[in-house]
Amino acid sequence: MKIIRMFELIFLLGMYQLSFSQSMNSPLKNKADSLRNEGNLKEAVLEYKSLYRQNPDSKALLYNYACALSLLGQNDSCIKYLNVYMTLDTTLRILTDPDFCPLRRDKRWIDIENKVVDQINVKNNHPYKNLEFAKDLWRMGAVDQFGFSEIEIANKKTGANSSVVRGIWECKFIIGENLQKELDNLITKYGWPRITDVGEQAARTAFTVILHSNSQLILKYLPTVKTICEENELPWERYATMYDRALWYDKKPQRYGTHTQYNEMTQKEELYPLEDASKVDIWRKEIGLIPLKEYLARFNIKYDPEDNK
Repeated sequence: MKIIRMFELIFLLGMYQLSFSQSMNSPLKNKADSLRNEGNLKEAVLEYKSLYRQNPDSKALLYNYACALSLLGQNDSCIKYLNVYMTLDTTLRILTDPDFCPLRRDKRWIDIENKVVDQINVKNNHPYKNLEFAKDLWRMGAVDQFGFSEIEIANKKTGANSSVVRGIWECKFIIGENLQKELDNLITKYGWPRITDVGEQAARTAFTVILHSNSQLILKYLPTVKTICEENELPWERYATMYDRALWYDKKPQRYGTHTQYNEMTQKEELYPLEDASKVDIWRKEIGLIPLKEYLARFNIKYDPEDNK
């Protein structure tokens, strides 16, 4: 249980730059969003359709409608409305959104991908030096994030310890292992993805996938991530998170205080044990991070350095 809750908190902290869809990531604005967040896709699609007919100029409604259609497997309609959306907005998020993972199995996906890339190339003057690597990373980022919305729905309906939730997590772990092997091979081929080569979104995906892996793979790339942070391509908080994650996987105390765990008795998130509470803020300051107390306060977690010495 601690694994699931700790992962959920890190997503809230923004460590994964989670690519949840617009409808799941934004404040609920209408009945369709509520139905979607409850897992009632069939009714959500009908409601989105009705709302869109009433508000045909709403790009947000149009996009969320397409997302719901993809998840429901209504590919023809999804592609129809995605094409309409692409006449209104040039955006990469179509290629990074986990809601379109089901649509990726459709042979027509390549046309959508090419159209998005063509629009971005025209708008931004061919920003990607290694387009093939970028495409792989966009796909991997979407697949990596797919299922988290469903886990949240299943948590609410069946409980976090239910066979449903545990089953989804097991599937995600298996998928994650495949992504990690693929990324490891791609990095061997191309090197660590740089923003100048694949863009910021794709470059972040490499960090996310490695973070989800294991201590061995993290330690393999931790020196590279440190170099990337030194070159200002990633914030130092990413390095700290990755450093602590390797320790967490090996059930060792963390250094920088980026991880929490759920206390079943108090039913609250609390700080995962520290390597040395008297030095944590010194280590954090060395890489430009704010004091741990201030950092945890952002997430309503109380921390008194004196109590942890």
